[in-house]
Amino acid sequence: MQLPNFPESNHPLVKSLFHYSDRELLTLFQRYPEHGKYFTAIFCRYSPIVYTLISHSAKSPVQADYLFAQSWRHIFYNLRDLDLRQGRHNGNSGSGLTLQSWLINMTSLCINQIELPPVESIHYSLQAAPPPLWCYLQQGLDLLPPLLRFVVVMAETFHWSETRIAAYLQAEGEEIPPAEVKELLKQGYRLLEEQLPEDIRVIYMGANPTQEKLSDSAIDIV
Repeated sequence: MQLPNFPESNHPLVKSLFHYSDRELLTLFQRYPEHGKYFTAIFCRYSPIVYTLISHSAKSPVQADYLFAQSWRHIFYNLRDLDLRQGRHNGNSGSGLTLQSWLINMTSLCINQIELPPVESIHYSLQAAPPPLWCYLQQGLDLLPPLLRFVVVMAETFHWSETRIAAYLQAEGEEIPPAEVKELLKQGYRLLEEQLPEDIRVIYMGANPTQEKLSDSAIDIV
């Protein structure tokens, strides 16, 4: 089994955090949610362990990558409530809790509970949207107005054209022509980009992100 390569591990913003302990990174992640580099540093530190565990349970590399991303999304949201000092998470007490042991437990939980779709229905690309970027894209999508979220998801995840999106909206009582759908897509990409932490944009898209880069990264974003 060959572990995936994540170039973000060599980004200066991420490398500058390698000297922090697990507890320090967790505290920084929880204290400064407007920054994405702390979660990215945790991901880079523990992605080999998580991927190794997952690779033994998935039937194909495509399913392994998808489960890997889904597991990190689960980890991303649950990290916010994790308290290593008290060995407590969501009201559950314990002793000897470490970030590594918690991550292993969360990965095992995801392996046992997430139902994997058939390979042919998975459009997620680990190279196009590494889990930290994918998680923050998901978070940004949740903050978009419903109409903008709909057109972005339909275009990026299901590859619907502006004409097909317009036809669906018309059937739902929304008279929006294809040309206007195209403008809504541009607006959706712009707002989604603005919702991303600035350091995530720098790490994954360079100093000057573009709509094209964001669109490429947003593959299978639901």
